[in-house]
Amino acid sequence: MLDLPAGPIARARRIAIVGAESTGKTTLARELVAALAGDGERVALVGEWLREWCDAEGRTPRRDEQHGILVEQHRRIDAAAVGHDWVVCDTTGLATHVYSELLFDDRSLLAPAVAGHRGMALTLLTALDLPWVPDGHQRDGEHVREPVDTRLRAVLMSHGMPFAVVAGHGPARLAQALAALRPLRAAASPAHGPRPASATAGLFTAPGRRRAWICECCVPEAEAALMRRGN
Repeated sequence: MLDLPAGPIARARRIAIVGAESTGKTTLARELVAALAGDGERVALVGEWLREWCDAEGRTPRRDEQHGILVEQHRRIDAAAVGHDWVVCDTTGLATHVYSELLFDDRSLLAPAVAGHRGMALTLLTALDLPWVPDGHQRDGEHVREPVDTRLRAVLMSHGMPFAVVAGHGPARLAQALAALRPLRAAASPAHGPRPASATAGLFTAPGRRRAWICECCVPEAEAALMRRGN
């Protein structure tokens, strides 16, 4: 479990945006905050603590510094949840775990990463359809994007955490994110109307595992079609 201080009960719906590097997470987070706030919701944006850390230190973290980054990311998410209707999280500790496993062969952060991520109402996984661009200390290279994406999906599915893939360029990416959020918004407020058939979630049962929620756009064939429509 995360070693976080006790505080007021926060009922904000938390939306996690995770994905490999250079897949538009920060842009999508900002656009999503603007869209939700435009409907009169109280919305908080929690940026990526790792980015601030790297800028301040002028380097990427060592293996022994990863746990502290994970804890601080979720401490900020919990703090933002107080007094808001929505918290949009530009990454979570799942990314810290995945990079720790990939770069240091260290799986010790899996349990706290999953514990922190379970508070998310929905996870948006950004697809690999955007071009890779360099961005200071944080970017390791295009070659790590597919392994990171694969590991993120594996953790989400193996722990039964709901996620939706968002793809496409420009407004199409935001539109897909808002479509994935519509069931949550409808459940919170009748003003958003009934849940559309296109956003209906199916159930996926993997052999030997408990039943897990999975959206239709997370099925590989459907996701490929989704990405083609977004281009």
